[in-house]
Amino acid sequence: MARILSGLALLSMFAVFISYRAASDSANILSPQGCRMSYMSPSYLLQSGPNTSTTALARRYSLWLYREVGWESTEPHGMPVLFIPGNAGSSHQVRSIASSAARQFYSSPYTTSPEFSSRGMKPVDFYAVEFNEDLSAFHGPTLSSETAYASHAIDHILSMYPPGTSIILMGHSMGGIVATSILPRPDVAALITMSTPHTIPPARFDRRISTIYSHNRKTLAHDPTPILSLCGGAGDLMIPSEFCILPPSETPEVGQAPYRRTIFTSALEGCWTSVGHQVMVWCHQVRWRVARAALELAASTSGERPSVLDHWLSDGPLPTEIPVASNAEQSLPAPHEVVPSGAQLVLRSPTASVSRTHFLPVPARTVDIAKKTFIIYVSQASILGKGPAHPSLLSVSIRLCHTASPFTESPSGASCASLRPDKLRLLPGTHPGRPFPLPNEGIDESDGVVLFEADLLLPEGQGEATGQWVAVSLTGADGHGWILGGFVDPQPITNELSVYGALWTGASIELPPKSLRVDIKLPRLLSHALFVYRATAVLSSASNKACAANLLPPLLRISSPSESHLYPLANGPALLHSHAEAPFVHRRSSHGMNLTLYSSAEPACSVEALVFHVDSWGTLGRIATRAWAALPGWALGVVLCAWFFAWSIGEAGAPMPSVLQSLELFVKKALPTLLAISFGLALLPLPADYLLGNSGEAVLAPLAPVLLLIATGLVCVSWFILLALIWPFSRILRSTGRERDDAGGAGRSTLLSMLFVCVLVFFFVPWQVAFLACWILHISTCARRASFLTRVLTPCATPGLGSPTSPSLPRKPSALQLAADVHHHNEHILLLMTWLLPLVAPVLAVWVRTLAASGLTTPFDGDHSVLTIAPYLVLIDYASWTRGPLLPRESFEPFSIRWLLLPTAAIAFLFGARRTYEVFDWVWAFVTLIVVVRVGPRYWGRASWSAASS
Repeated sequence: MARILSGLALLSMFAVFISYRAASDSANILSPQGCRMSYMSPSYLLQSGPNTSTTALARRYSLWLYREVGWESTEPHGMPVLFIPGNAGSSHQVRSIASSAARQFYSSPYTTSPEFSSRGMKPVDFYAVEFNEDLSAFHGPTLSSETAYASHAIDHILSMYPPGTSIILMGHSMGGIVATSILPRPDVAALITMSTPHTIPPARFDRRISTIYSHNRKTLAHDPTPILSLCGGAGDLMIPSEFCILPPSETPEVGQAPYRRTIFTSALEGCWTSVGHQVMVWCHQVRWRVARAALELAASTSGERPSVLDHWLSDGPLPTEIPVASNAEQSLPAPHEVVPSGAQLVLRSPTASVSRTHFLPVPARTVDIAKKTFIIYVSQASILGKGPAHPSLLSVSIRLCHTASPFTESPSGASCASLRPDKLRLLPGTHPGRPFPLPNEGIDESDGVVLFEADLLLPEGQGEATGQWVAVSLTGADGHGWILGGFVDPQPITNELSVYGALWTGASIELPPKSLRVDIKLPRLLSHALFVYRATAVLSSASNKACAANLLPPLLRISSPSESHLYPLANGPALLHSHAEAPFVHRRSSHGMNLTLYSSAEPACSVEALVFHVDSWGTLGRIATRAWAALPGWALGVVLCAWFFAWSIGEAGAPMPSVLQSLELFVKKALPTLLAISFGLALLPLPADYLLGNSGEAVLAPLAPVLLLIATGLVCVSWFILLALIWPFSRILRSTGRERDDAGGAGRSTLLSMLFVCVLVFFFVPWQVAFLACWILHISTCARRASFLTRVLTPCATPGLGSPTSPSLPRKPSALQLAADVHHHNEHILLLMTWLLPLVAPVLAVWVRTLAASGLTTPFDGDHSVLTIAPYLVLIDYASWTRGPLLPRESFEPFSIRWLLLPTAAIAFLFGARRTYEVFDWVWAFVTLIVVVRVGPRYWGRASWSAASS
């Protein structure tokens, strides 16, 4: 055993262990989950259709109607909703959302809530398809079967309702892919997906899944059905959330583009937490909003549905969707109060005795400043209908007022009109010293702060008097909540910090004092899913008690076009991460990060500066969760290269090296060159599907040689494991009989066995089962050959049990060397098939799971290709009995067929991470070629061992 291979194996195992630990920690350290548990009283009613008369899939799947026990009748009586579970999911996952919908619609059992009865609304009927926990993420035909059954289920559901009824679709995980595949259908009102990987499939071993994704991309680009995608963010460790972002529409015009919206739960109003993959369906802060959206969609018209989704599943409405009161000019009567110029409006626990209207003079224009932003925070109250789940009676309205004289210093007689906000969103209330969000609880839905922002062009003034005022009017003040407002400079602070600077030295950004909001732009900083940045706030006071006294402790927001995340800075450093750009996903320039700091700017706990560094542990965890997909394909590339070196030496007339020798040769001679080549390729702006999908980002280029090194070490580890499996079998076989003689070709029994296997594959079992049988047969062949060579090479072997004097053993040194060469060839084939197993194992798991759940009568389409397995059957059978040279070169070959190993290895390195199925196809093509060209003539008896060895 070569020392260098052992060291490389240990190094790769250590790297895998550290990466696993970092990946496991990443969700908790980047975005801790705070979800409240949901409770329900479920019952499930099996639906009689669709049945076997309409689809054969009815023997495999079923349809259920959910009912909340003790709250609603068992008969359908509202608008239908169909829930589609995902990979290994269950129809019972519908219970959390369906229960919430029932308990919101009914104020008490069987009694409709006045909020809905006054509007004449009907409840919703939640149906769910049961896919028996099929592993749909790994198998394209299973996804297609689920799509076909779900489409039949929709037809059956709508047949029970009046004509013209539409249905709402909800899909979790791969269920969202199934729901998207059903489209286009005019009877689908809207689609809400949860933790669905819309962009790239999480498992990339099946070409047919890529075909389904290609169809869905066209649907997402053109189908008019409103689609909203909910993503869990960093807390989802099963699928990277950048895959959850809906691709941009191909129709740039806003009026023509179909409704497509992606919301991350870390920014979902009232939720503000990342959500795990399975947790998405039961997290209370998410499920009640999804349920309410379904109730409102049921009562809305087609034109109203996008606004319903934006209202109930929102991270802040778009500017065009923000409602405003009447713009009619009006005078505001006394009582009123004028806030001194340059001061802030601060009202703690306002009551009815406080002045109802507060006037803030608009600053005058200067040479340097022509625009200001008016910003106001309101706690436990509402502005323009925006407020927490259970606000107090306090309501605030904002108006822009003008006086007759442009230079008056009094708002008396001013005429006012409603001020339209540019931003209106809900921020979470934070509590310094307490986790954010609270584990198993999250954030109280009533504990929110409304943020109102409006940009104002400053008028000309005389001194501090401009004749323009912002009027803040209060109604219903009952002593709850607080109000904080003033003018801020909209000009952002810009810093040229790059990822290299964050890696080595970091940067400290000084912030202006007493500002209610500060925008920070980092245009050169890499905003990528693989990088995590540590932002540490330098506070004027490190005391949690001092920060807790602030009306609004410092809150940092990172935002991109598709997501945003909030971090309370008083609780410690913020680990900034993004899903805007990621491996294999190219949407826009990956450089630039926008931050916004919200605070009450009180001296007791103000942010004086922000210090930025790359967080190494968090970055390693992000890399580990995304780079694993490259390892099977790249390991195949290493195996192919090692086989090429061994084959080259064998065809040159020297003894064929063993796997250990060829791996050592590869590591010493080829690996340094390949490391340099991989680094150089990673620097090139290749398309996003190539290599590691980094599109030439220089700082990510070192990942390529590091992963290649780890893949090589894992190949060494896999071979050591195979040797450990072969050793006991070879020891047992030492005491068995003779080596199997070459019969001169494939006999009748062999042909009958092959025909039987092909019939099984064609009618009953997927070809992956036959591939696994081939691997088992070949490992036994390698064990038998190893036993044979051990007996020959053991000087003190027992006579009669394979001693050198036994007449059954070849006596010529050339024959002994030939046997060793054949054995070493078989070892390389075994190693190759071992690394092909991860590509076929998912379908094996799907087949076994389908048999266990639905039995032998279940249709299992798409994997009965005899041509796919035939080359492996012939090669492995031939290797089990031949004693001649295993793969000698034919005279008619223009060049040795072994040279095709190199382009196959290149495909493995270029596409192994993104399109792993293409690697299998190329290996299959190579195996087919060597079977046709080199194995075929010998397999049918045209050459014998004696002729080959003479």
